[in-house]
Amino acid sequence: MAHEITSGLAGLLMAAIGASIVGAPERDPRTAYGPDTHIQIVADEIAWESGPRSLPDGAEYAVLEGDPSGPGMFVMRLKLPDGFVIPPHTHPGVERVTVISGAFHLGHGGRFDPDRLERLPAGSFTVMPPGMRHFAVAEGETVVQITSIGPWEIDYINPADDPRR
Repeated sequence: MAHEITSGLAGLLMAAIGASIVGAPERDPRTAYGPDTHIQIVADEIAWESGPRSLPDGAEYAVLEGDPSGPGMFVMRLKLPDGFVIPPHTHPGVERVTVISGAFHLGHGGRFDPDRLERLPAGSFTVMPPGMRHFAVAEGETVVQITSIGPWEIDYINPADDPRR
C-alpha cells in the first residue's frame, strides 16, 4: 500500500512539474469564452427582433449571449415562420445548430434541392464545419439555436439570394 501511495504522489509531482514547464493557462480553457457574470433568460422573456438583415424577411432573432458581430463565442436563436427558406450558403466558422421547436429541414450542397433535405425535429443537433454549403427550410414555426464563434457571417452561393443587396 505504501508503494501505491508513493507511486500516486510521484505521478502528481510529475504532472505538476509538467504543468509548470508548459505553463498553466491564465483562464481555464473550458470557460475561456464564457461570461464573467451569470446569465439567465426565461423563455417567455426573450426579446425577439426582426432580422437579422442577412436572412430573408420574416425571420426573427434574439442574442442570448455574446455578440455575433464581434469576436468570441455567442449564442443566438432564430425564429422562422412555416415554410421559411434559407438559400444555399456557407459560414467562415463552425456552426452548431440545435432545433428548439418545430422542424428544421437541412440540405447540403450549393444548389437548393428539396430532395436533399433531411428533417431535424425539435431536440436535434448538427455541427457544420467552416465553408460547408447548406440550405434549410422551416416546418411550422421553428426556433433554432446557433452557437458559434464570431464574427458570424453568412455568404450566399448565389449573390442574388443575399437580402443585403
